[in-house]
Amino acid sequence: MEHFPIVQALCRAALAQPTAAARKQVERLRDALSQAGDKKAASAIAALLTNADKMIEVAPSRLSRSRAEMPGEALTPKTQLPVDRETAAPLVDVIFPKDINSAPPLFNATVAEAIRSIIDEWRNFAELQEMDVQPSRTCLIYGAPGTGKTRLALWIAAQLEMPIVLARIDGLVSSFLGTTSRNIGSLFAFANRYRCILLLDEFDAVAKLRDDPQEVGEIKRVVNSLLQNLDARRDVGITIGITNHQNLLDPAVWRRFEVQLEIPKPDFHVRVEIARSFMPPVQAPEGHLRLLAWFTEGATGAEIEALVRTYKKSIAMRSGEPKHLLDTLRQFATLNSARLDPKRRELLFAENRVLFKEWSRDDQLQLSYEDIGKVAGKDKSTISRQIGKSASAYGDERG
Repeated sequence: MEHFPIVQALCRAALAQPTAAARKQVERLRDALSQAGDKKAASAIAALLTNADKMIEVAPSRLSRSRAEMPGEALTPKTQLPVDRETAAPLVDVIFPKDINSAPPLFNATVAEAIRSIIDEWRNFAELQEMDVQPSRTCLIYGAPGTGKTRLALWIAAQLEMPIVLARIDGLVSSFLGTTSRNIGSLFAFANRYRCILLLDEFDAVAKLRDDPQEVGEIKRVVNSLLQNLDARRDVGITIGITNHQNLLDPAVWRRFEVQLEIPKPDFHVRVEIARSFMPPVQAPEGHLRLLAWFTEGATGAEIEALVRTYKKSIAMRSGEPKHLLDTLRQFATLNSARLDPKRRELLFAENRVLFKEWSRDDQLQLSYEDIGKVAGKDKSTISRQIGKSASAYGDERG
């Protein structure tokens, strides 16, 4: 179809916030292309529909504000913050909603729906009170580094239009006997006074196992103090804990959190959307986005962002002959070998005929010989010959 990339872009825009009518028209286009024999275009439109089903927006389903307001004083930029008595180091930083990135984090449909339910509870505070129930006030977010846990906590605060009181672990933990427990008490006293979300990032630093033989008796007093303060805060405000090392947490700490949300590494479709979100102002071809997602199998959002930066740098700095995506991927794999799935990296540096054959057979990539040629800087016929040689060699090995 002539101008199909433009049609594809229009369909993607329509499905970003789809109405029933818009989705129906996209489905009609898919069916019409299939009946016309344009299987590749029909498949591309079908993939957009599938992605739209999998990528549910995290934003809450109901936009009405609760008529009830959380108890507590309003937190302002002029509010005096608590400090450590010995060092005068601040115990918290305060982040206000206006300073938080409004773009929603990208997760799979299951996680997105769970997050939306948490926000909906607080947006319907009054309705829950009428039923004599409370919204979830404690949430533990855990998972691998770089999966977007802290960004998610900040985004939740922005949606609820509440400031974040971010505990400064370096200020809380003190070498003076008993001071850490006292700092924890001061932190919670401050958070309990104001309408806010208390965010405990790197939570494992103060919530370690009390039976850890590597820790001294002080850690037991610290964890006991933390548990007591979490219990006292149960009916006040919202507390979010974040950790990359959930296995280090004391079992009693887990029981204090009503919501225990694991953030997984993104699947293929989410990786495509993450790459797309980091790409502006560059308009990358859809095939490039899928290759970036294929290449980052098992990676986190932070690692995908790093790859997109490399991609954009290669475009910004090129002169004369453009640098082909395959060269960019191999450069990134060389400079970031520990970040990548070993199998993907091995395949990337295999003989071209082996790599190209694997790409052509991958159902998620949906790359034609012409697409592969553009990525590798070769013409379509060369790609066809190399894939043919790969198939022939495979047949010889089997024989």
